[in-house]
Amino acid sequence: MSEVRVPVGDAELVGDLVLPDHPAGIVLFAHGSGSSRQSPRNRLVADTLNEAGFGTLLVDLLTPAEEEADRLTGVHRFDIGLLAGRLIGAIDWLRTGSARSLRIGLFGASTGAAAALVAAAERPEDVAAVVSRGGRPDLAGPALSRVRAPTLLIVGEADELVLDLNRQALELLPGEKRLAIVPGATHLFEERGALEQVARLAADWFSRYLAVDASR
Repeated sequence: MSEVRVPVGDAELVGDLVLPDHPAGIVLFAHGSGSSRQSPRNRLVADTLNEAGFGTLLVDLLTPAEEEADRLTGVHRFDIGLLAGRLIGAIDWLRTGSARSLRIGLFGASTGAAAALVAAAERPEDVAAVVSRGGRPDLAGPALSRVRAPTLLIVGEADELVLDLNRQALELLPGEKRLAIVPGATHLFEERGALEQVARLAADWFSRYLAVDASR
C-alpha cells in the first residue's frame, strides 16, 4: 500500500493505493457521510478485492478542513455535486498514472454511492462497473438515467428505508443492474458474516465486468 496525493482543482486529496502484480482492474472507493478512507468496512472489501487480483484506491473526498467542518455542521456530507466532482478528479488522476490502462470500477457507500453514480454518468468511457453498499443512489437524481456502467446495489434486508430507496433507484437505471439483498443485515452490515457477503458480491461483480477480458 502506498499513500498518494490526488490534486483535484484547488484541493489535494489523500488516498491509499494498492496495485497487485498484473491487476485485473482497479476499484476506486467513495466512502459515505461521516466516514473516511480508514473505514474498516471499506477496508475489508478492499482487502477482498486485492486478494481477487484488483487494485484499489481508497481516497478521502474531503480535505481535513472540510472534514472538520462537516463533522461540526454536516455541511458537506450531502453535497453530492462536490463529492462527485472530487471522485471524477480521482478518475482523471488514475487515467494519467500507473493505472491508466486499467478498467475502473467504483465502490460507493452511503452518500458515496450517489457520488459514484454521478461520476459514472459523467465518465461513461472510463467507468466500467459500479457497486453500492448500503447506498443512497436516489441522491444521484437525474444522473441515474444516464448511467451506462453495470451497477450492483447491495442492501441489508433489515435496512428497510434504504432498501425501498434502492428499489426505486433500480427502476431508473437503464443498463445492466441488480439489487442484492443481504439476509438479516442492517445498514452497516455489522451482523456476523454480512460484510463478508458484501465483499464476495462486489468481487464477483467486478470480476464479471472489470476483468481485462470483460470487453472482448
